[in-house]
Amino acid sequence: MDFNAVAAIITGGASGLGAATAKAFRAAGADVTLLDLDADQGTAYAAEIVAQFVQTDVTDPASVSAALDATLARHGRLNVAVNCAGIATGEKTLGRNGPHDFARFQKTLQINLAGSFNVARLAAERMATNDPDMDGQRGVIINTASIAAFDGQKGQAAYAASKAGIAGLSLPMARDLASVGVRVMAIAPGIFRTPMLEGLGEEIMDGLAADVTFPKRLGDPAEFANLAKFIVTCPYLNGEVIRLDGALRMP
Repeated sequence: MDFNAVAAIITGGASGLGAATAKAFRAAGADVTLLDLDADQGTAYAAEIVAQFVQTDVTDPASVSAALDATLARHGRLNVAVNCAGIATGEKTLGRNGPHDFARFQKTLQINLAGSFNVARLAAERMATNDPDMDGQRGVIINTASIAAFDGQKGQAAYAASKAGIAGLSLPMARDLASVGVRVMAIAPGIFRTPMLEGLGEEIMDGLAADVTFPKRLGDPAEFANLAKFIVTCPYLNGEVIRLDGALRMP
């Protein structure tokens, strides 16, 4: 897929992995619409990279539909969707203050898993109307899992469950959408230098980086963006989860 012909939506596009992906896609020639709850940051970043911004709640079907329609109205097409919106929850199943707060568990799954599925299903509906390329391809959906889906640590029950759900979506969703020519992939990043992680401080980040097999550093969001770009341009990648983690296996 030629990036000059790409019109992409990127959820969580105002910061972190989503922002890096949006910047890389724009640099490659794609039209980009950022979907994010943070209106101030989203508007400012969209202006910086010359993209469209639509304030969006990924868990709300009406909100997502409006954002997708805004993309179609501006760019005339939608053929790539990248799901980066998500939250991290840290809480043990049973801790000093009692059992895991059930509402927090539900919220994590609602945003990370149900939100990604909501965007994917509605994006696929629009992609199905595109003209196919020579392979019959009409679109690409990239979801963001995590190595926590496979190596979840203490206090990550909610987060790991939500990301394991993303990993589990890849193959059945790819099979579901094969008939309309839409590919589905997932990236499972390891520990990346994002604003959420930077809030922990350099000392903690250095300690986390020491556990990475090689190279011994945190991931650069630009590396996530480069992999997303490669997935878009490689039509034989479908239904798979790619770990991007420097061979890190969480203890």
